[in-house]
Amino acid sequence: MDSGEIYYENAEIYQEQVQYTDWIFQYNQLLPSKKTEKIALLQKIFGSVGNDTTLMQPIHANWGKNTFIGERVYSNFNLTLVDDTKIIIGDDTMIGPNVTLIAGTHPLNPELRLKNAQYNLPVTIGKNVWLGANVIVFPGVTIGDHSVIGAGSLVTKDVPENVLAYGSPCKVIKKIENS
Repeated sequence: MDSGEIYYENAEIYQEQVQYTDWIFQYNQLLPSKKTEKIALLQKIFGSVGNDTTLMQPIHANWGKNTFIGERVYSNFNLTLVDDTKIIIGDDTMIGPNVTLIAGTHPLNPELRLKNAQYNLPVTIGKNVWLGANVIVFPGVTIGDHSVIGAGSLVTKDVPENVLAYGSPCKVIKKIENS
């Protein structure tokens, strides 16, 4: 699943995935005031979760174990992680509502899709990034440190560090200068 090569879903993959999706369901049912229980479940679900990280409910993920979340990350509601391979979210990142990070995808060939073929490309979100509401990040994309992605953007290609980028497809608008 991590090679970037085509593979096919099977019963063994499905059985492992169900355990993670059950934990995600449990997390989404917890009362917001149940902070200790929420932290414990996040640590079971994800590859890693940094201190002082907040993920507003609900969250959605294909797995969870393939996502690595830094320190002091804040995500508003409806974060969706198609984490069939690695998704990395850097420290101090802010994620708006309804953001989708996609590491899994399918081939264009219709015969392969009929066989449930899939391949995956990692997604990396740098440190101190702000992803606006309804941003969608495509497989294989890296967003550089300190960049801002405007609301509603479709991020189909890498974005360098220290820039404002937005649009569909997302394009760099300007460099962010320290003022």
